[in-house]
Amino acid sequence: MSEFKFKQFTINQDRCAMKIGTDSMLLGAWTSVNHNPFNVLDIGTGTGILSLMIAQRSHAEQIEAIEIDDDAFEQCVENFEQSPWNDRLFCFHASLFEYIEAVDEKFDLIICNPPFYSEDYKTQNKSRNLARFSDAMPLEHIIFAVINFLSENGKFSIIVPYKEEEIVIEEASLIKLFPNRILHVKGNPNSEKKRSLIEFSYKKNKVNTEVLVIETERHQYTQDYINLTKDFYLKM
Repeated sequence: MSEFKFKQFTINQDRCAMKIGTDSMLLGAWTSVNHNPFNVLDIGTGTGILSLMIAQRSHAEQIEAIEIDDDAFEQCVENFEQSPWNDRLFCFHASLFEYIEAVDEKFDLIICNPPFYSEDYKTQNKSRNLARFSDAMPLEHIIFAVINFLSENGKFSIIVPYKEEEIVIEEASLIKLFPNRILHVKGNPNSEKKRSLIEFSYKKNKVNTEVLVIETERHQYTQDYINLTKDFYLKM
């Protein structure tokens, strides 16, 4: 599907290697905006979906997205421009390090749906490799960006495979970032935990951990998943 219509915006994704998936929907809907972020940074934005979801959910005046892939960058700009919040959304065509060198600013919210796949296998599609494989954006680089950009009272929100949760928490602890909220995601009641959504801040609080089951059976969504995503999906 090259065009994906949501309740308040539309995303074109025919030129993006990684299409809109459940991971982005979960992260964009779950990430807290209760601290009223003034500005937001979306690392490795792809279609721009996370930035658009945060724009819909918050009053953030400045939402900046970084995208290194040429086609994805152009498509993201197009998606931003045709959205109701085009005056608040900005996409930068840069690598993470180029952006770090160029920008001297602190953000109240940093959000990232990073590449997961660290296996040796690669496809012939360079853009898809870039979007899917973690050597294009290692966790250490993301953490380095957070050191540079997260404001004192800011939040950093990320989604990772469940099996990598402890590694991510350990890496973040090196820069005195602590998990405050964690959401474990299961595809159905009988499946294993598949994803971890983790929200970090510089404040060490008791961690609020919850479990979300997406479906009771194929295409039968749980009420929890519907409640989380209903502001976005047309048919929820």
